[in-house]
Amino acid sequence: MSTQTATHVEPRARSLNARQVVLSLLGPLTALVGVGWAIVQPWRITLLHPHGESFWWLFVQPPLWILVAGLGFHLFVARPLIDDLDA
Repeated sequence: MSTQTATHVEPRARSLNARQVVLSLLGPLTALVGVGWAIVQPWRITLLHPHGESFWWLFVQPPLWILVAGLGFHLFVARPLIDDLDA
């Protein structure tokens, strides 16, 4: 029985131009701003101490949404655009 079932894959040399670098950094930088905002203003993250607030007060917190928006942009917008620019 052979344990070497994977085929040899040539690594693709990928050079990024300035637009691709900026595009790939937008999502993580936005998420980092959301984390920074949550650290600078911890009272905005009411999940720590809700003090009787309603669900919507807990759900709609700007630092959390900025973090989700940055990660979503990086995963679902920036990566396909970078692949498209690369092609």
